[in-house]
Amino acid sequence: MAAGWLKERWQILREVTEDWIGGKGSFKWAAVAFCAYLLLVFILGIYWSREPQEIAVEQPGSGPVVVGTATTNMLIAVSETLLDKPGGFLTNDITPPGLFLDNMPAWEYGVLIQVRDLTRALRESFSRSQSQSTEDAALAKAEPRFNFSNNSWAVPASESEYRDGIKYLKEYRDRLANVDDPQAQFYARADNLRYWLASVESRLGSLSQRLSASVGQSRLNTDLANDVAARQSTAAPDEMMVKTPWLLIDDIFYESRGGAWALIHFLRAVEHDFADVLANKNAQVSLRQIIRELEQTQQPIFSPMVLNGSGFGLLANHSLVMASYISRANAAIIDLRELLSKG
Repeated sequence: MAAGWLKERWQILREVTEDWIGGKGSFKWAAVAFCAYLLLVFILGIYWSREPQEIAVEQPGSGPVVVGTATTNMLIAVSETLLDKPGGFLTNDITPPGLFLDNMPAWEYGVLIQVRDLTRALRESFSRSQSQSTEDAALAKAEPRFNFSNNSWAVPASESEYRDGIKYLKEYRDRLANVDDPQAQFYARADNLRYWLASVESRLGSLSQRLSASVGQSRLNTDLANDVAARQSTAAPDEMMVKTPWLLIDDIFYESRGGAWALIHFLRAVEHDFADVLANKNAQVSLRQIIRELEQTQQPIFSPMVLNGSGFGLLANHSLVMASYISRANAAIIDLRELLSKG
């Protein structure tokens, strides 16, 4: 009965479609064209989901090399890669296949967060000699551009705002090496580096917690620990269950992967610009170990999806593996910041 009803409905639908597009032959060609379109969308989706290759610290044709050139060049290169990789910037796409992709937009968001943090550090710390000094005009314009919403597709589009930010970064970089414009500076000091690493530490700590929540955890409330005078706005339970929703597990994983990818490049550039500071603190090895830990997060994924097995179960849990590398890198950053604070 059900099979006959479905056959009848399919025949009616086919006849209506043939009448609309003009004959049985046209119907077949329309079906072929639709299948070809689906195949094209599928292939493009796979191609656009490929993560970009590594970027060299030294960018060819970037002008004179001075202190700060490597970091600024790398920030520009990572930002341009975010926009110019295969498929372009996908987060704000409203058409297939970008509309149906979620892993690459999550990866893009992880990269964007690190770009925003480093741009803010450039504006507030690296380019200023002290807290009372004047901020660089180009960097003051670049930072709000990168903090624009990442899902706006028109009037203005996110890409246009980010390209404006890149334009102002290039303006700062060009003035940085200009002996006739001493107002543009990059101060490679230990306290400046500690300022940026503090934001990196906070980001990695948050990612580690979110990744670990993939299997669900019962966590004690330590919000006011170690301070008897501490207070908070509203009361919170002493113990709570934290678990990442199933549909968000892969998003958090790829956000972490994108953030780690950007950090690897930024830390390599920082190692170049802050070479004397790191050598004075004997901290080069510590920085390289952080990079080494983050590089492990970029290993190929030999699975069609992000697995979420239990901690000691039969299936792998990719989020917990990622959390392990992120946590180790975060612990090393805490140690590096402590080392940089010492005379």
